[in-house]
Amino acid sequence: MELRRVVVTGLGAITPVGNNVPDYWSGLLGGVSGAGEITRFDASKFKCRIACEVKNFDPLQFFDRKEARKLDSYAQFAIVAADEAIADSGIDKDNTDFDEVGVIFASGIGGISSLYEDMKDFATGDGVPRLSPFIIPRLLPDIAAGHISIKHGFHGVNFATVSACASSANALIEGFNYIHFGKADVIVTGGSEASICPVGVGGFEATKALSTRNDDPKTASRPFDANRDGFVMGEGAGCLILEELNHALARNAKIYGEIIGAGVSADAHHITAPHPEGLGAVLSMKRALKDAGITPEMIDHINTHGTSTPMGDIAEILAIKEVFGGHTPKISINSGKSMTGHLLGGAGAIESISTILACKNDVVPPTINHFTDDPNIDPNIDFTFGTPRKRSVNYAISNAFGFGGHNASIVFKKYL
Repeated sequence: MELRRVVVTGLGAITPVGNNVPDYWSGLLGGVSGAGEITRFDASKFKCRIACEVKNFDPLQFFDRKEARKLDSYAQFAIVAADEAIADSGIDKDNTDFDEVGVIFASGIGGISSLYEDMKDFATGDGVPRLSPFIIPRLLPDIAAGHISIKHGFHGVNFATVSACASSANALIEGFNYIHFGKADVIVTGGSEASICPVGVGGFEATKALSTRNDDPKTASRPFDANRDGFVMGEGAGCLILEELNHALARNAKIYGEIIGAGVSADAHHITAPHPEGLGAVLSMKRALKDAGITPEMIDHINTHGTSTPMGDIAEILAIKEVFGGHTPKISINSGKSMTGHLLGGAGAIESISTILACKNDVVPPTINHFTDDPNIDPNIDFTFGTPRKRSVNYAISNAFGFGGHNASIVFKKYL
C-alpha cells in the first residue's frame, strides 16, 4: 500500500491570547499571558480563583440568539475556529468533493458548563424536571464535529476523540491516519474546551492540579520553574485542515507544513499522575519518530505538554532525555501553556498550530514565567525562556498527555 503525504492547508484558533490565528501567534511570540481572575462565575470561595479565559468573545457575532442557546461555549468555540480554518484553506465545492470531507473534532469534557447550569436549576428548584431539550446535545463531546459537518455539508467520516488532555492530539492523529492510509482526502480536525465553571475548576482543584497563585495570575503558569504549583485552566479551540498532498496541489492550496508521523501510548500507571520516569511519553515519541522515518537527531523543536505541574514537567523532561540523549541540548523546547494556560482537550490542537507555524517561520515561541531553576531539571536544556528563539526548524514534535495515562506525539515537517 502506498502511504500518502499529509499537509496542513488551513488553520483556525480562538484562545486566551488571541481570537484568531494571527492574533494567537502574535500573542505567543510576544510572550503575552492570558491569565487573570475568573470572571465566568464567583470563585471567591475557591482555592484557585484564576484562569486563562477567552476574551471579548460575543457569540452573537457568529450565531443568532436562537442558535447560540442551543450551543455550549465549547461548541461555539469549535465552530468559530473551524470556520476560520475552512475559509483559510480555500476548500469549497468547486475544488473539493464535500461527500469525502471528514470531521474529527475532540473535546476532553464537552459541555460541562451547560450540564452544571441545568442541574443547578433542577437541584435548587421544586424538583420538577424542567431541563432544556438541548441539554443532551449541548453536553455531548462529539456534538462539535456534528455541528461543523451540518453547517458546511461535509459527509465524510465524523466523530470525536476523547482522551482527556490528549484528545485533540488524538483527533489530529486520526485525521492524519485517515488520509495517510487512503481513506480520505480532507479532514477538518482539532479540539475545543470550555470548562471554566464551578464544577470544572472545583473538580481539578480537588485533584490538587491547579495553581493557587491568585495574587499574581499572569505569572501563575510556570512550566519547568522550581516554584511551579499546578496548571492554570484555559479555554478555547484550535482547528487544522489536513489534506492529501496531491489534492492540495491540484487546487493550488497554500501549505503551512506537513505531518509525517505520530505515536500513541499508555502509561498504564495511574489515573491522574504521569509515570515518574515518563515511560509512556518515551514510547509515544519513539513511535512517532519511527512512524515518521526520521532519527532523534533530526528534531529541532519540541512543543511540550509542559503543564506546570510538579510531577508532570519532570516526567516529560526525563522522557525527552531518554529519547534524544546527547541531542537534547540542541532542541529548542517550549511550553505554550505558560501563556495560554491548559486548554485540556483543546490543548493539542492549538499547540499543533504553534508547532507548525514554528516550522514555517523558523522561530520558536518562548516559555514565559521562569524565575528559578529547578535543581531536578537539567540546566543544559534550551527551554526558550523569556524570548522567542529564531532558528531553523525543519522537524518538530508536539506532545500531549492526559489523565488516564494517554500519550500522543505528532511529528511536523517544514514543507519545501
